[in-house]
Amino acid sequence: MTGEAGAPPGTYRRGARFLLRRRAVLVRLAAWSVLEAGQTFLLGYALARALDDGFLAGRQGTGLLWLGAAALGVLAGALGTARVYAAVAQLVEPLRDVLVRKVVDRGVRDGDGGAVSRLTQQVEIARDTFAGIVMVARTFVVTAAGALVGLFSLAPALLLVVAPPLVLGVALFLATLRPLARRQEAFLAADEAVSARLGAVCGGLRDITAAGAEEPMAADADQVIERGRRTSSALAHWSVLRVLALGVGGQLPLVLLLLTAPWTLHRGVSPGALIGAIAYVTQSLLPALRGLVHGLGVGGSRLVVVLRRLTYEAAEQPLPARALVAGSESAPALEISSLTFAYGTGADPVVDGLDLTVPRGGHLAVVGPSGIGKSTLAGLAAGLLTPDAGQVRVHGLPADAQQAVRQRVLIPQEAYVFSGALRANLGYLRPDPVPDDELCAAAAAIGLTPLLDRLGGLDAPVDPAALSAGERQLIALTRAYLSPAPLALLDEATCHLDPAAEARAERAFAERPGGTLVVVAHRLSSALRAPCTLVMDGPRTVCGPHEELLHRSPLYRELAGVWTRQGRPPRVAS
Repeated sequence: MTGEAGAPPGTYRRGARFLLRRRAVLVRLAAWSVLEAGQTFLLGYALARALDDGFLAGRQGTGLLWLGAAALGVLAGALGTARVYAAVAQLVEPLRDVLVRKVVDRGVRDGDGGAVSRLTQQVEIARDTFAGIVMVARTFVVTAAGALVGLFSLAPALLLVVAPPLVLGVALFLATLRPLARRQEAFLAADEAVSARLGAVCGGLRDITAAGAEEPMAADADQVIERGRRTSSALAHWSVLRVLALGVGGQLPLVLLLLTAPWTLHRGVSPGALIGAIAYVTQSLLPALRGLVHGLGVGGSRLVVVLRRLTYEAAEQPLPARALVAGSESAPALEISSLTFAYGTGADPVVDGLDLTVPRGGHLAVVGPSGIGKSTLAGLAAGLLTPDAGQVRVHGLPADAQQAVRQRVLIPQEAYVFSGALRANLGYLRPDPVPDDELCAAAAAIGLTPLLDRLGGLDAPVDPAALSAGERQLIALTRAYLSPAPLALLDEATCHLDPAAEARAERAFAERPGGTLVVVAHRLSSALRAPCTLVMDGPRTVCGPHEELLHRSPLYRELAGVWTRQGRPPRVAS
């Protein structure tokens, strides 16, 4: 199909070449279809002769002979139909083979995760739909040919009554095919957009609430739903024209035959010929046109959609995930190569072939839907999980294992705080006592000072059960800030803080001298603060700055769309 109809460019040409390479099959199909055309011809002609030359003339035997000829035509048509199915199979199965090869090649080349669905469902849908379209189109052509020849043989005047509305109805139907296909494509796209938007909203309710974006997100969702309503309405309006085409081409000829019956009978048309013409319309043309309208109208749009999905090659290619975050001149702090990890033998990989480099002093945010593997990646980077394949290298690690652990610190979502003095909690990761000035400076940088004052100073006792989740996170963050580890991994470590407190803590880690920061973000504001963001999206995982990701990552556009479409940033403390 053309781009106008929503299908890949060149599909018409490829379809024509596909059929031309099978000219012999088309010839056999046409030859066997002649028997069906003969059956249609005899339906009305034999009935007319049986009435005029037989029963109405008092010759019962002649009438029965003509009816017998019509019965023989039915048997011949049945034989032709059986042979037609075999010829159609010779057209359909090669199409199935071509589509299977395309799907397999694409799956092997691009690691297409939807290849199984395409092989088991969409290819079969295309095969069955193509077969149905061939059958209904062929049936209409041979039926119309047999009926029109029969009408001319009975009386040319009858052909003049039936042919014009039939041609007009078919022309009207064909004129609606392309607009109807476009509306069908637009309706499907709008329906997919509604599903995708609702999925993004449901998965990001916490982000939306935290950013205070309920109203703009609701307005944005309303726009998407309204587009879906408009496309559905447009599709319904064009579908009415399909019904009109069926009425003009199939029902109007019957009405005209009845209205013009006095005129045609007066000009020599016999009663039998008129009955035969009515039989042609009601028993042949109307059912054939109904099959064409519903089969080609619905099946054609369905085939266009499936072929588009099977043959479309995405114009946007994902960025490589390997990217320096804050400047290629810096030495790497964290280097991940071909990293693969799955929870258990035989399970699908949570992280699959990931390549990523974070330079020393860099700041990387990691975003993605729940369950995509963000926390798993943090655990792998922290050395808590062992990869199934690939490597995680933290550069500059000393040979001593105990010292190596001190080169990276992971702060999980559930912060660990133990009973004891606040000083002991904050300096837990330091081998030597930490001076009070340094403790207070770290508390000020992270935003712990109000809690420190409320508790009664550095030597005040800490009761973890008496603290809120956000207060425990502030203590854990300050402890990590004071650690000697240059690489800090925050795995939703600020999820219980308000946006301003979160921004302050992340800014403190980003500005820590010699420090490298990786943030598993639960708010988009974290991604906007980082110079580079890793969007975990399965095979479409990408890494880059905000503006670049807006162009290259559909998932990131969904996550960031509420602010980019409303023209305002999220509420982030400066």
